[in-house]
Order: sequence, then structure tokens, then C-alpha cells
Amino acid sequence: MSDDRPSVGSLPGDPARARLLELAQARGSSLSALSKLIDRNSSYLQQFIRKGSPRKLEEQDRRTLAQFFGVDESELAPEMSGAEEKSYGASRYSAGDEDFHAIPRLSLAAAAGPGQFANGEAPFDNFGFSGRWLRENGFDPKMLSALTVEGDSMEPLLRHGDEILIDRGSRFERDGVHVVRMGDTLMVKRLASAGAGRIALLSQNLAYPPVEVGLDEIEVLGRVVWKSGRL
Repeated sequence: MSDDRPSVGSLPGDPARARLLELAQARGSSLSALSKLIDRNSSYLQQFIRKGSPRKLEEQDRRTLAQFFGVDESELAPEMSGAEEKSYGASRYSAGDEDFHAIPRLSLAAAAGPGQFANGEAPFDNFGFSGRWLRENGFDPKMLSALTVEGDSMEPLLRHGDEILIDRGSRFERDGVHVVRMGDTLMVKRLASAGAGRIALLSQNLAYPPVEVGLDEIEVLGRVVWKSGRL
């Protein structure tokens, strides 16, 4: 298993990573195969274990892996600090007769341009969204995150400094604006099918040419479903 070589002592501090690697090695499963099991690109779990990115596995991914290994899902859940537990746990609060959900604002930036490196995914703040509005639009608040746009390649649709709402439960099934990770680079681009196993990354700003890549070269993190920006 060439992609399972890091030792437990060399991994980032989250015990969930060490446990996943331990389970994979005991089962004789490669990280590449397990990544495909959860419908991710082949390097997804390798990056999760070796580089600590993403910071934590999505709930559905943890459930699928736990079922595969026959263990409790909690064994693959991250240990969070008190501040993080408060931020993620306070997902719903009341304001008068209206219910609101706290959507985490992530500290990393989605670049509409040459790209930014994603160094961490801990929320630093929250946006409050009406529960009624979320239900009317079919959004699951647990699958939403807010990111900031940097760069000008998506202008005039998205401008530098705009905040965007990402539906992480929405995989690439139709053309639209998505946040994608390619290696360590995070980008927001319009995606379009480009033939079997290929996808085009399109900018709104025509000064930026289209980029065509294989589907296995990128990870689609979610669909952009809302934006806010200064006038």
C-alpha cells in the first residue's frame, strides 16, 4: 500500500487520522481505494491523513467508512476544542418567533484568480440565516459553509471580498459555480462538462482562459448557492 506509509507518530494531531490509518492497514485497504469508496478523488484520504486537509471528514463520509470497517462512527470524528464545539454546536438559535441557523464562516479564502492555499478550515465566526429561508430553498444548514472570494477572475458575478455560501452536500451533477480544490489550491469557478472524465474550469472574466482537467485531478467541495457583497 504505497499511499499508506506514514507512521502514526508522523500524522497531524487529530486521533481520527491515526485511527483511520490503523483501520486501513489492518484491513489491507489502500487510502486510494477508500477515497473512491466515499466518492472522492483518489488522493483525498491521503491528503486528509498526511496533511490534515480537510480538517475533518464530512458526516456522510465518516458514516460510510465506519460501516465499511464495522466500527462506531465516533472513532473517525475529530476532537474539537471548546471554541470549535461552541461554534459548530450552536447551529440554531432563536430571535423572537423566528428560528435562525449559525452557518460557519471559514478562515480560508476561495480564490477567483490564481488560487490561494488552504491552510486551515476552523470557523472564526458565523452567519445567521433564517431557518424558513433555508427550508424554502432546500438547504441543510449542517452542509453549508461561508467563504470569502479573492481575486477578479469571476467578475462581475463575484467580486473580490464577496462572501459566498457553499452547499457541501451538492456534488458536481450539472454545470454551475462551484468551489474546487486542486492539490493545495482552492478556487471558485464555473464548471462545465468537457467530455468523458473531463471538466472545464471557467472564469467569468474573459481575461482568464478556460482550464480543462480530468475529474480525478480536482475535488469538488460544493456548489455556490448564495453571495453577499459590498455595493
